[in-house]
This record gives sequence, C-alpha cells and structure tokens, in this order.
Amino acid sequence: MDNKTLKGLFHLHKESSLYGRYITLKNIYPLIINLPKPYKVDIVGSSVLESPLYTITIGTGSKRILLWSQMHGNESTTTKALFDLFNFFNSNHITAKNILNSCKLKIIPMLNPDGAFTYTRLNANEVDLNRDAQNLTQPESKALRAVFNQFKPNYCFNLHGQRTIYSAGMTSNVATVSFLTPAEDVNRLVTKERTVSMEIISKMNTMLQEELPNQVGIYDDGFNLNCVGDTFQNKEVPTILFEAGHYKDDYEREVVRRFIFQSYITSLNYIALNTITGENHKDYFKIPENKKLFYDVIIRNVIMNFECVDIAIQFEEKLLKNKIFFSPIVQKIERLQSFYGHKEIDAKNNTIFGENNKILMEGDEVGLIMMNNTKILIKSTNNG
Repeated sequence: MDNKTLKGLFHLHKESSLYGRYITLKNIYPLIINLPKPYKVDIVGSSVLESPLYTITIGTGSKRILLWSQMHGNESTTTKALFDLFNFFNSNHITAKNILNSCKLKIIPMLNPDGAFTYTRLNANEVDLNRDAQNLTQPESKALRAVFNQFKPNYCFNLHGQRTIYSAGMTSNVATVSFLTPAEDVNRLVTKERTVSMEIISKMNTMLQEELPNQVGIYDDGFNLNCVGDTFQNKEVPTILFEAGHYKDDYEREVVRRFIFQSYITSLNYIALNTITGENHKDYFKIPENKKLFYDVIIRNVIMNFECVDIAIQFEEKLLKNKIFFSPIVQKIERLQSFYGHKEIDAKNNTIFGENNKILMEGDEVGLIMMNNTKILIKSTNNG
C-alpha cells in the first residue's frame, strides 16, 4: 500500500475524540465500551489504584499478535493511533479484512492508567513497569504476563513514546519514529526471533523513508531481562519496540500519530500476507542508532562573562488542571557545536537576559529573553 493511500486512510479514520498528549482512561473508556460486536472486551486485572485493565481482541486468523500501550503513562501517541486503527478495522477496506482474516490481535490500550492520569512514566507505586518483567511486583505487570501466557502470541508489539532529545544517528535529523528488536541474551546474538522482528521493522522503515527521509532510528540493544521486550524476546517471541518521537513543531504528537498508524498497518499487513522467515532482515542494520543530540531550543552565540556560549533549553512537561504545559528550562550554558535545536536563535554575539533583566543560569525557567531591548518568546506549548 502506497503512502498516499495510508495517509488518506489515517485522515478518514482518525479518532476525533482523542487529541494531544494527555490521554487517560476517562478518554478511552467510552470508545472501548462502544466498540462493535466483532470486538471482544475483557477486564484482565486492575491497576494499583484499582482502575480496570482492558484487553480488546479482534480478528479470526491464526497469527496471534499481542500489543500493549501506555506502559509509561505519559507516552500516549501510540494509544491514540490504536483507536485510529480500530476505526480502520471497522471499515470494509480490503487490507483491514486481510489483516483480521489472517491475524488475531489482543490489545491492551492502556497498561498504566494510574500513570496516565498523573502524566508520569511510573505507576502509582512509583515503579517503572518496563523494569518489572522478572520480579512482577506490580498488578499491571502481572496482568500483562498473564495475558502473554494465556494468549501465547506469535508476535509482540511494545508501544512507547520517546523524548524530543533523540537524533537519527550522529546527524541533525530528528528521530521521528524509532524501533528496536530487543536482545534476548547478554551476547546480543542475532537469533531467529530477532531476524523476524528485523524484517518487519525493515518494511516499516521503507514505508516511512518516503515521508521521513533519514528520520527513523533504532535503539541500542543492550540486554536487560527486567525489560518486558527483552523478556518476551527471550521467550522466543519476535518482539518489536515502537517509539513515537518528535516531528517539527509537533509537540501534540498529532503528525507522528499518523506515522505510527501507518506503521501499524504496514507491519500487520506484512504479517498477514507473508510467512516471515527473517531472511530479509539485513536492511535493519542500515537504520542509524539513536543519539541524544537535540534540545528544544538553542540560543547560539551569546556573550556571557566575556565568553561566547550557547544556551540549551529543554521543555519540561507539566500537568496543570488536566492540561500539559511545556515549561522552557535552561539545561546547559556552554559551546554546543555538536548539538542541534528544534528551534535555534542566533544572538549574534549579544548579551541576553531573562525576565527582569536576570542573567540566565542553568535550571532557570525562561518564558522569554531580552536581546537588544527586544523581547523574544521562548514558545511554550500546551494542549489546551
């Protein structure tokens, strides 16, 4: 399926009730309970604060695929794209029919509803569920493992979101979408399960490169059996990590949402139509590894204490009255020739000040700067 068609399907099936970064169980509950009859909805456990953990099952095929999203509560883009995917499955499109005839999908749309409500990575016990795959100390971790054991998936999709700091390799290209086939042992051997995952990722990368040239990355495959993806791969189930990243000016992650939707359809359709052996996996190694080379804003060529420096600003996400605000915080003041800003301002060897003529220091929140008696807004975005 070509990208023009995929883009059209996204706009046709985008779930309009979901928008922005702050997506909670309250937002998706009406959508879950109103899913049409082919969907099977179950409660498979409860969170620490006793919110229900839902699974949604669709499809009649023999290829079983387990997907879970918002394991980290503040990573909501993949959740939005799941409900766009459900709308697509409700259509009569031939690709939707092919996927559902060949595959059976079991989806946990929000594994960490408590963290989603407070907009935090951790659950209500302040545990990272993606480091609890072995000890299984948390109810959410136990529910996911129980679903895995009962469903016996042939493939796993681990759905996440990443910060704006990542570049695709040692370049000035932001990592808009990233993937990983986790290692399944300390030696990071390229096993059969990993080559299968790599082949699927390569197909998604080919699709994304048409619109995101050099803006797809992969994560380091350092092995940690406490991570869910590593554990499931270790259990010989091909597992793919999806990471929804940043696109220019897309702090609400609505553009990236489309790329994730397109990746879902591309990967699921490839699984549906093929017996995947892993033989066509080598293009995976052409995808650059993510590096942390970006800040949200860099102010270049600032004179401070008779030296020329750059000022790096990162947006800190804050939940206030059910809205996410992005507060600009000064992270570094030094020469930053090897780093890039999503927005760059050239101070042209001038001295700059914060509000009330304050000299900027690391850790300061800075809504605007003064340069040559001119106010320059350091844009703070919210999803109001």
